[in-house]
Amino acid sequence: MSLLPRKLRLAVGRDTESAAPDWVIVDLHGHYPAYRSSDPLQSLMARGETLEGLTERLDRLAGLDWVSGVLVRIGELKVGLATAHALGLALGRLAERTRVVAYLPQVSMRTLLVTAPLTEVVAPESAEVSVPGFAAEQVFYGAFLRKHGIGFENLRIREYKSALTAYSDDRMDEHEREQLSAYLDSVEGDWLADVAAGSDGAVLDAALVSAAELLDAGLITRIAYDDEIVTPVERHWGRALELLRPSLGRMRGGKTDGVAVVPVAGPIVSGRSRGTPPVPFLPGPVAGADSVVEALRTADRDEHVKAIVLYVDSPGGSALASDLICHAVARCTTPVVAVMGELAASGGYYVLAQADHVVADPYTLTGSIGVVVGKPVLAEFDDRHGLRADTVGRATALFESPHRPFSDAERAWAERMMADVYARFVERVATGRGLSAERVDEIGRGRIWSGRDAERIGLVDELGDLTAGIAAARRLGGLAVDAPVRTVSTGLVLPGVPAFGKDAAGSFAGLWPFGGEKVLTWMDRSVTIR
Repeated sequence: MSLLPRKLRLAVGRDTESAAPDWVIVDLHGHYPAYRSSDPLQSLMARGETLEGLTERLDRLAGLDWVSGVLVRIGELKVGLATAHALGLALGRLAERTRVVAYLPQVSMRTLLVTAPLTEVVAPESAEVSVPGFAAEQVFYGAFLRKHGIGFENLRIREYKSALTAYSDDRMDEHEREQLSAYLDSVEGDWLADVAAGSDGAVLDAALVSAAELLDAGLITRIAYDDEIVTPVERHWGRALELLRPSLGRMRGGKTDGVAVVPVAGPIVSGRSRGTPPVPFLPGPVAGADSVVEALRTADRDEHVKAIVLYVDSPGGSALASDLICHAVARCTTPVVAVMGELAASGGYYVLAQADHVVADPYTLTGSIGVVVGKPVLAEFDDRHGLRADTVGRATALFESPHRPFSDAERAWAERMMADVYARFVERVATGRGLSAERVDEIGRGRIWSGRDAERIGLVDELGDLTAGIAAARRLGGLAVDAPVRTVSTGLVLPGVPAFGKDAAGSFAGLWPFGGEKVLTWMDRSVTIR
């Protein structure tokens, strides 16, 4: 069994003019989640490479004097646009120190974005080419569900908040179409600037099909196969292990001043973070407010942590959990820099709204400042299939029951509850961003924004990736440009072992005036950007 990560295959090779094994071959393909779970056991059991680990290894390559070149073979990448852009920035930093050649057997919008900073991009004559631009697709289940006797209650603030419309409606409304079109226009403009500057979109209209046409369009620099670039040789284990060494040398604690990274990955819920959620339609990790708050407080108490990076890759979730994390960020005495990944929308924006500095990738999907309440309604389904839900007691206690729609009184109560949460959300953003509540409502209303547009309207301070966010944290923390970085883990939680605390300086009772988590700050992820 190979000791090397599946997603990062490292081999030592030689170029055609030298007998010395002085090239490294890096294979990129598949998924690159930003971070592993903060649970050490879940992290140990996880397979594949992370963006964090890959970036670290590429940075390590730049510091090895025996490396004269790196061949990056890019296969089928299953990543979002912000991750593709971050991969490109990492390769661009490596190319400043050594020769980097990209090899693209599959040429797509994302792989070209990854190779955009490089001066040598090679594709084989038989390369598969698909450079069609971007589009968004969403399936609406409203008519299908109604056909089977299933309705859907969808209460939202405000008109752009589309988290539940896929289940209540049978088509895209004008507000959803408007905001998705604006996002696509923004990211397509950034892609053209990054990949095909000066083409004014002509390269996307050309319907390119071959490597020869890519070469003529200036999207690649050479047609060749990978063995015409580098001659592979047997794996050199000594040098391969040297490339793995950085993962053991990161700051895991100790007495060195540095930056702590606290990830918020996946839907935001109350309780502790989990590697996989309990429901199948929410794939991937879940960010628990208890775990994130504990990590923030641990970092803030550490005298050797001079700045905190809150890395957010989340579509949001529970309004309550989002506010608890936001409060913990605001209470930090250590400077907090928020960095957005693919998504920092709805509750994913809420949690970072009061950070000292906010960094987003131009391709990040963010905003969606709004709230929703909803539930499926099975009354007609039950009637069709001979099911009967009899009740006793107060009808209002069955607010969440799927066997009955909201009554007028329940709907009015839910709308007041949503208005209360939305007002709090707006206030948190206004306070954190130095904007008026009226301005936040104007750019809020549930509307999504690209990272670039979010910077333009004041929701973001700086465009960049995690590396840029760490650099900002080092500046705010008064640290050296190479100060160490560590990821904060809350560790394993043993059953029966209590948490400990001290008497608070002030009361924070009554955070939410209502009971269970019925209100969501959620950005629907069923929209596919192609």
